[in-house]
Amino acid sequence: MAPEPIPAQVPCGEGFLDVPGGRLWFWDTGGAGPAVVLVHPGSGSALSWPYQQPVFARAGYRVIAYSRRGHYNSTPPEPGDPGVGAADLHALVEHLGLRRFHLLGAALGGYYATDYALLHPRRLLSLVILSSFMGISDPEYLRITGLLRPPGFENMPHDFLELSPHYRAANEEGTRKWREISQRSLGGHPVPGQNLSEPIDWPRLETLSVRTLLMTGDADLYLPPPILRMIAAHLPDAGTLIYRRAGHSANWERPPEFNHDVLGFWSGARFPRESYR
Repeated sequence: MAPEPIPAQVPCGEGFLDVPGGRLWFWDTGGAGPAVVLVHPGSGSALSWPYQQPVFARAGYRVIAYSRRGHYNSTPPEPGDPGVGAADLHALVEHLGLRRFHLLGAALGGYYATDYALLHPRRLLSLVILSSFMGISDPEYLRITGLLRPPGFENMPHDFLELSPHYRAANEEGTRKWREISQRSLGGHPVPGQNLSEPIDWPRLETLSVRTLLMTGDADLYLPPPILRMIAAHLPDAGTLIYRRAGHSANWERPPEFNHDVLGFWSGARFPRESYR
């Protein structure tokens, strides 16, 4: 696996948005094209998308990312009050004047992207969810996914948990850069997750009406393909895509393919119930 150079970034504007109890940092490439909002994983921030920012922008999209509370350049959450993730996202959408847009959420960011899609389906052109439990609270689902995480799992290094063994063995420099961004994003301390507007159980998830693509890697320690299939069974119209030799961060491990597939989906391509890349 030859190292994939991080491309030069497209110039973009930066700003801050005050929300109740905090302040969010965001960047925005601007432009008249369709808007795309990227919602980062728990180990990242608005810095997590260097492989996507210039590619999506040069494809004609207005690309936007923000750091959630406690992540790079955004203020930490108030003690005991992390805020509602979808509410913060909607505040940013309103601040930027986005009428309709594509939404892409990765890992923990997929919780808030899913919640947003259920709350505001008419605002979305599409929904892409990468390697995310999607905030689902069904007891049997939580039992099964909990079996994947033995005691001590959460204390393992983020790069071990989120990058596949194949990538870490073959791309030392890429692993180092991923770790550097994660460390900058978290500032050396754990960041609590945010709240959902309400629980996401199977009946609520089944009301999701937005055109959706679910993605994961076949070496994802959190969300292996059987869990993706379990989720997809409750979304009859959702396509799925599984990346071979990829872990929890396919957008980083397989950026050319990931970007190509997401751009295709945004352009109207349909994915089958299960496809591999």
